[in-house]
Amino acid sequence: MVLSFDMLQTLPKILDKVAPAFLMSSCSFMLEKSRDSTARVVVWREIGVLRSYTMESTYSGCSHGLYKVIEAEQRTSKTWELTPEGQEIIHEGSHEVRVFNSIPPEGLLQSELMKMPSGKVGFSKAMSNKWIRLDKSSESGPRIFQAMESVQDTVREKLLQVQKGETNCLEEKDKNELKKRKLLAEVTIKTYWVKKGRAFSTTIAKQETDLTPEMIASGSWRDLKFKSYNFEALGIMPESGHLHPLLKVRTQFRQIFLEMGFTEMPTNNYIESSFWNFDALFQPQQHPARDQHDTFFMKDPSEAIDFPMDYLKRVKRVHSQGGYGSQGYKYEWKLEEARKNLLRTHTTAVSARMLYQLAQQEKFTPTKYFSIDRVFRNETLDATHLAEFHQIEGVVADYGLTLGDLMGVLKEFFTKLGITQLRFKPAYNPYTEPSMEVFSYHQGLKKWVEVGNSGVFRPEMLLPMGLPDGVSVIAWGLSLERPTMIKYGINNIRELVGHKVNLQMVYDSPLCRLDT
Repeated sequence: MVLSFDMLQTLPKILDKVAPAFLMSSCSFMLEKSRDSTARVVVWREIGVLRSYTMESTYSGCSHGLYKVIEAEQRTSKTWELTPEGQEIIHEGSHEVRVFNSIPPEGLLQSELMKMPSGKVGFSKAMSNKWIRLDKSSESGPRIFQAMESVQDTVREKLLQVQKGETNCLEEKDKNELKKRKLLAEVTIKTYWVKKGRAFSTTIAKQETDLTPEMIASGSWRDLKFKSYNFEALGIMPESGHLHPLLKVRTQFRQIFLEMGFTEMPTNNYIESSFWNFDALFQPQQHPARDQHDTFFMKDPSEAIDFPMDYLKRVKRVHSQGGYGSQGYKYEWKLEEARKNLLRTHTTAVSARMLYQLAQQEKFTPTKYFSIDRVFRNETLDATHLAEFHQIEGVVADYGLTLGDLMGVLKEFFTKLGITQLRFKPAYNPYTEPSMEVFSYHQGLKKWVEVGNSGVFRPEMLLPMGLPDGVSVIAWGLSLERPTMIKYGINNIRELVGHKVNLQMVYDSPLCRLDT
C-alpha cells in the first residue's frame, strides 16, 4: 500500500505512541508466527526489512480507540518452510540415501550401522524403499547389503523445491509426508494493511484525562479533547484488608469440621497449667516433654491456683498408685510441678478441659469437638520449624468406639481434604493407646509422607474425669502450616509466619480451595 506524503509525515508520530521507533516509506505490516509460537511484525521498505517489533501493542491499540486514527485490515495466508532437519538434508542428503551410500560391497554389520547419526531412521526408510536387504545368516551378526546399484534422493529434491519457493508443485501427500517426518513446517502469516481512520489528523493533540474545576471556570474545556473511557481496563485494585494464607486454609479446615457435625472448642487461653497440659493427660511429671528444652514456662504468674480438687486427687492417685485397671507410673506425684504455668504445647489441653466438663453433666451425651489454634514449643528454628505453630485437633466421644471407628472418621476427614490414599502405622503417645501415625501418598514427591497423628484416649485419662464406663474417645491432630506451605508452594516457614512475611505475598495469594 502506498501512503500519501501527509500520511508519511504523520503516521510515524501516531504509531510511535503505541509501537516506538517507526520510520516508514511505502510499507506494509506482516505478522510472522514461527514454529516456537513467537510473533513479530516486519515493516518493509522497497529496499528491504526496516525493523521488527512485537505486534500486540499496536493491534490492541487499534481495537481500543486507535482505530479512529488508523485502521488495520488483517489478511491471513499460509506457507511452508524447512525445519533445521530439512536444511540438513539439503546439504548432506536424506537419511536413507546416506545409509545406502555408507554400505560397502561386502556389506555392513547392522550393529555398526545403528551407531551412525542417521542410522535408525535411514535404515527404516531404506528398508521400506527396498534399497537394502538384511542377511541374518552371517556368523558375526545380521549384515546389511545394497539391494540396488543406485538410488535417487527424491526427499532432497522435494525439499529443494520448497527452498526455491516451488511448494505448489508438490502434491499434498508429499507435503504431509515431509511434515510427518518433521522436515517441513506449515507457517501462518498475518498481514496488516494500514489506512487512515475516521479521526486521522496531521497533528497530534494531547487528550485530557480529567475534567478539572479550573477548566469549567475558564470555559477552556470547550476547546479540549477528552480521552474516552476504556471500560475493558482492569483498573486499580481497591485498598482493603487481605486474609493471610494461614487464615484461608484454616477457614477450609473449619468448614470441613462443621460439615461433619463437630462443635468448635474455646481455645483463647494460650497460658495453661502443667496439670491440664500434662497431668490430666496421664503424662508423667518426669516425661522429657516437660523439660525446659521443649516447654516455655511462665515467669509471672509462675503458678496456677484454682483446680477441681476432687479430680486433682484422682489424677494424683492414678499417677502414683494406679487404678482403673492400670498400675500407674509408681512415682511421687508433686502438686508444685502440676501448678507450673506454661505456654500450652498442644490444644489437647483444651480437649481435656472439655471432656472434664462433659463428664460433669448428669447424663452423658455423645459429642464431637474440634479446635484450630496456636501452640508453643521450645524448638530449634529452621526452614520447617518455629517456636509457635497451629494445631488442628478433632475429638469424638461416644460409647463403644474402637480403632476401626477412628480409621473410618480419619478416612472421611482426609477425603474431604482431597487425600484418599491413607496408611496407618502404630505409634506411641503417653495419653492414647492404641496410637497411630497417619501417612498419605504424595503424588509430587512419589512417596508416603506423615500427615497426622491419632489414637484412642487411655482409660487412665478418661475415668478420673468421671466419664461413664464404656465411653471411648478417639482423637487426631495435624499442623496447619504444613498443608498451607504445600498449597501455596512455600518452602520456608519463616516466609509464612513472622516478621519476615512479604505483605505482597499476602495480597497476591489466591483463595484456598482444597481439592476434594
